[in-house]
Amino acid sequence: MTNPPPESRLVVLISGAGSTMRALLEATAEEGYGARIVAVISDKADAPGLAIAEAAGIATDVVDLADFDDRAAWDLALAAVIARHEPDMVICAGFMRLIGAPTLATFGGRIVNTHPALLPSYPGAHGVRDALAGGAKVTGCTVMLVDEGVDTGPIIAQAAVEVWDTDDEATLHERIKQVERALVATTVGRMARDGWAVDGRRVTIGKQEERA
Repeated sequence: MTNPPPESRLVVLISGAGSTMRALLEATAEEGYGARIVAVISDKADAPGLAIAEAAGIATDVVDLADFDDRAAWDLALAAVIARHEPDMVICAGFMRLIGAPTLATFGGRIVNTHPALLPSYPGAHGVRDALAGGAKVTGCTVMLVDEGVDTGPIIAQAAVEVWDTDDEATLHERIKQVERALVATTVGRMARDGWAVDGRRVTIGKQEERA
């Protein structure tokens, strides 16, 4: 069981606009949420989400792969920058890089990511496109813990989104993102307040006595 501190420290990883990070930021402002964002880290210096974090007075860092000799050096640097902020949880919010072994070794079981499909169906970079191509009538989004694979970590929470006959990839993805942002904010808050346990592929949120 991972028991939460009085107020969990969140480090958020982004690559772009930071819409999910903004949803988390708004959620953390609510009384009793149980967590606050202490840093936002991007792999791109021009990520618009960095400006949102800076305007909110949150520390920001950039760890750009282009600044390193190889991927292994970047992995080590990312782990070091995350560790400097002493997070209780690391949230991948539109972060477009795979998490490397150094970060997993330090923060494994505490790294949360999202995916725009109902895993284990339609993993990978094109989950929305693949769901449409597969003729899915219902898809959605998944919040999961990160492991060594691609979208293979234990599932924490999911929400369904109906596929409309008129949908294309853009319209479906936009509806999924709206649901996804709310699901991430709600799920991270529950984890921060109540802790979580992992048993194989099963993740349960809540104190042990509440689940007895």
